[in-house]
Amino acid sequence: MDLRHYIIKSIRSYYKRKLAAPIIFLAALVLLSFIFPIRSILAPKNITDSDSIETLYSKRVRYVSGTFTNAYFTGYRKRFMNRTNGYYYYVMHGDECIILLLKPDTCQSGEPKLDQVTINAKIIRNSHSEKELLKNLAKDLSWNTRGLTNSVSMCMLSEPDGDGTSARLLRFIYLFFIIYSFVSLFLSLLFIAFPKLSPPVLRLSSYGNPVKMLDEAEEELETLPQLATEDMFITQHYFIETSKYGIAIVPISEIIWIYKYSTLHKILWHHFAISYTLYITAKKKIYIKCPKNTKTNIDGIMDYLAEANHDILVGFSEENRRKVEKVQNDFGWIEKLKNILSKKV
Repeated sequence: MDLRHYIIKSIRSYYKRKLAAPIIFLAALVLLSFIFPIRSILAPKNITDSDSIETLYSKRVRYVSGTFTNAYFTGYRKRFMNRTNGYYYYVMHGDECIILLLKPDTCQSGEPKLDQVTINAKIIRNSHSEKELLKNLAKDLSWNTRGLTNSVSMCMLSEPDGDGTSARLLRFIYLFFIIYSFVSLFLSLLFIAFPKLSPPVLRLSSYGNPVKMLDEAEEELETLPQLATEDMFITQHYFIETSKYGIAIVPISEIIWIYKYSTLHKILWHHFAISYTLYITAKKKIYIKCPKNTKTNIDGIMDYLAEANHDILVGFSEENRRKVEKVQNDFGWIEKLKNILSKKV
């Protein structure tokens, strides 16, 4: 095995593998944008008088924003579970009359006339209830039902659907996953290009200069490794893990607790394998987990670490856990909070 610059190579390989997830996710989002109106949700189209609502709907534009003048209340409301969640208005938009379903706050719970209203809305096809509304509206206005139906667009604008809680949540989820994918992709590319900026290396800053410690670990691993398994190495001063689950470098002198945990793998009632996980706790709240190893490899690593640093606690026990908890001061903030609350004002 060529151990020259092995840690740097392992860091690059690890983040190259991590490129797959954001690339696949971004590809899935692009594919979904052709199936669902994602782009319309993220950036609602600003409509003008020249835009036909039905034409936009036929082009798969679902979410829009716009300003309308002289909107009149129809006298009808939309109710759900004994709660009014929308008020129906009609307004002239270019050459067509369209129905607006406005949120109660937008129309002051049924203001007879709105001189101007700006909304974010979703274009939806008039449902059976909206068609019944047009019939009733024709009677109220003493208009011909056929004439009114022909004059009113077959699509309406619903503010509760376009700017309600569900729409905002959907918009947030899409944006979150897009941003998360791009950030993950950017960071993986950054760490591939500059491995010394990656978290496994920067984590060493808790104990000193991370770059110098990385160079020292690389030199020791290349010239004289003390113990080596498939993905774990011990040099004179460092424990190193380079598995597909992560990269870890920690000075042996900073390790305070090591123990192993076994996992029984089975399918239904058939037990087919046992794997072992090595847990390492180091000072400055550094925790390392090396999963899916063999008992022989982990026992060898633990024996060597215990021999190299006699202060290391070996094995899981309540006594060891309490000792480590005291050293790490994991719950120190609780004590500080108690002290603050106990002080007299």
